[in-house]
Amino acid sequence: MSGLDFAKFVIVGLIAGIAAGSFGIGGGIIIVPTMMFLGLPITHAIAMSIMQMIFSSIFGSYINYKKRNFDLKDGIFIGIGGLIGASFSGILLSVLSDVVINALFLSLNLVAFYRFAFKIKPQVSATPPNLTTLKKNVILICAGMVTGVFAISLGIGGGLLISPILAYYLGYDSKKVVPLSLFFVIFSSVSGTASLYRAGVLSAEAMQGGLSIGLASLVGVAVGIYLVGKVSGAFHRNALICIYIYAICLMSYKLGEKIFV
Repeated sequence: MSGLDFAKFVIVGLIAGIAAGSFGIGGGIIIVPTMMFLGLPITHAIAMSIMQMIFSSIFGSYINYKKRNFDLKDGIFIGIGGLIGASFSGILLSVLSDVVINALFLSLNLVAFYRFAFKIKPQVSATPPNLTTLKKNVILICAGMVTGVFAISLGIGGGLLISPILAYYLGYDSKKVVPLSLFFVIFSSVSGTASLYRAGVLSAEAMQGGLSIGLASLVGVAVGIYLVGKVSGAFHRNALICIYIYAICLMSYKLGEKIFV
């Protein structure tokens, strides 16, 4: 890895970390499109994004745990599901074409943008089922497995997929859903990284890049947390909309390039 490449990865990591700290979003929405724009294959871009998640999820979950923002027992069960589900991500990425992966990533970003732009939040069930501890834990594991397979395979954290399950079916409010989703990412990102490495998707260059991005993102997260209290609500909202538009435009361009060029 050249010095120029290292500098690019550090800059991307800082920006992704600032976005994560400021907006509570996964770094994949910035890392994947940017790495593709810089000429990397989408599978390598996703691998780097997943490696970055290891650092940011551990850092964020430590802060949430100190603030007692989530139940550690629930987090362990949903994390076990993520560990199992994400272990298949390497197989999935090795069999899907770049066009399909690009289209899926773009589709998820469009859904996320729609939900944010129109302020659509996961509906919390007013009458969550009265489940035994065993049934609840089984549901948490299954939710983690399904989310781990698809979210990690696309280089995203998984909050978009797992939030409706936790909110609507189990009755978790958003204050518990977000920390649980982040804790889940620790397990799924570690498992996903190992799976991509075994499948030959994670090259040595991608691993070095992901490590550089991940370490830089920790600094970015701290900066983002500081900045979030310094800007107005309107600026915060508009900035996040711009991030979504950035990702959607780049991924649309790369998809069109693969299909029509």
